[in-house]
Amino acid sequence: MPDIVLSSAVRDNLLSLKQTADLQSLTQNRLATGLKVNTALDNPNSYFTAQSLNDRAGDLANLLDNMGQSVQTLKAADKGITSITKLVESAKAIANQALQTSSEYERKQFAEQYNDLLEQIEDMARDSSYKGKNLLAGAGNELEVIFNEDSTSNLTVDPVDFTDTTLDDGLNLDDLDTGGTGTSSFNMYGSSSTVTLTGLQASSQLTDLVNWQNGDHVTITQGTETVTLTVGTDIVTVQDYIDALDDQPGIHASFDEATDSITIVTGLESSISIAKDAAAGAPSTTTGGGSATGAATVTTVTALSSTATLITSGGFQAGDTITITDGNGFEPASIEIDEETTVSDLVNFINNVKGLDATFSGGMVSLIGEVSFDISSSNSDFNRMTVGSTTGVVGLSAAASDFKSDTDIDRTLQAINAALDELRNAARSMGTALSTVEIRTDFTENLINTLEVGAGELTIADMNEEGANMLALQTRQQLSSTALSLANQADQSVLSLFG
Repeated sequence: MPDIVLSSAVRDNLLSLKQTADLQSLTQNRLATGLKVNTALDNPNSYFTAQSLNDRAGDLANLLDNMGQSVQTLKAADKGITSITKLVESAKAIANQALQTSSEYERKQFAEQYNDLLEQIEDMARDSSYKGKNLLAGAGNELEVIFNEDSTSNLTVDPVDFTDTTLDDGLNLDDLDTGGTGTSSFNMYGSSSTVTLTGLQASSQLTDLVNWQNGDHVTITQGTETVTLTVGTDIVTVQDYIDALDDQPGIHASFDEATDSITIVTGLESSISIAKDAAAGAPSTTTGGGSATGAATVTTVTALSSTATLITSGGFQAGDTITITDGNGFEPASIEIDEETTVSDLVNFINNVKGLDATFSGGMVSLIGEVSFDISSSNSDFNRMTVGSTTGVVGLSAAASDFKSDTDIDRTLQAINAALDELRNAARSMGTALSTVEIRTDFTENLINTLEVGAGELTIADMNEEGANMLALQTRQQLSSTALSLANQADQSVLSLFG
């Protein structure tokens, strides 16, 4: 079958329509994709240049995510340092409060509070992590931030270690020794007896008694301890005798002129005897310390009950002041006893002192103290257990806390001030690193935008231009179609000549 022969005009118009259709397809593709360079065939130079720019922008975008996470890690550390600083400042306030009081017990409490804060500081440091990275937990937590695609630009943030406050290269804050407890006790004994001096008054001479003369000896005996008074030398009058007995530790003596007798009240821990010998010879006679001849006067000591009044013991008299002082000389309490004050009242008084506990059983007051305490009395006979006693103070010794003295507290304050300096240095370091990473993040975001805009300028189509092109191509297509139709009509007119 022979080929179909088209006229030149028809062929030209068909070719024009085909070219217009190709251009329309290209323009439609640009309008659909927004790109004027979609493949390397469109424009190899622009395509590969844009691809290189977009690839770098993508690499930087991946690094941007890492920078963002690094910023959060640094912020977590910064928040931790800020909070730890507040806790250290609270510790400083506690030390200053301790300095304002001289009470050893209160200072011990402040020392315990101080240690609790140090524990909270360590806990907070351990909790300042982000995605497993903790810049406050020391070695192994170094943070490396990469800023460019070939890793030649980077920042390494070295961690600090605040999880252990005792580290020398950290806060260097040691836990305080809060001291210990101590125990002590004292006995509460009491009894009384009477020595009769028939016919005598306080001002009378002892030698007025028939059985007494100068040179006789009055012996006061308790166990192996003995005190000897010489009549006419140490004791002359009845009042001298009373005063001499009253001067003995744990013994209180008073004279009743109505009965001509000396009442002896004692708080010593064992019985005492009083006897007058006849060392000077006749006509003196051995007596029981008074008018009656014969055996010595014996005062048997018994344990007081909780309801017994204190004045039934020779260590107490109405008007006495009992004072409690701690190891710093601070006086937390004192009490003035009267005729009605009982052993139970004294125990309750001791128990009202913070840091000191007392129990009473079997005539003994047992003490437990969280700090050192001394219990003393204005009465020198208080807590005198033997005739030979040299002190009546009840002493309780406990290991002291590291806040006991002003010097101890000042030393701690110096350490706290150094720790605050360390925290400020760490905050500055973290702040500088955070600022650097944030600045680099902003820079990278802008650079990515620049790269993407540059790539777009090489490949992105101008929608206005492509729209105008499409309209022009549609017009061309219509014109070409019309031209093709006219060409066909011309060929048909020729054929009509053969009709």
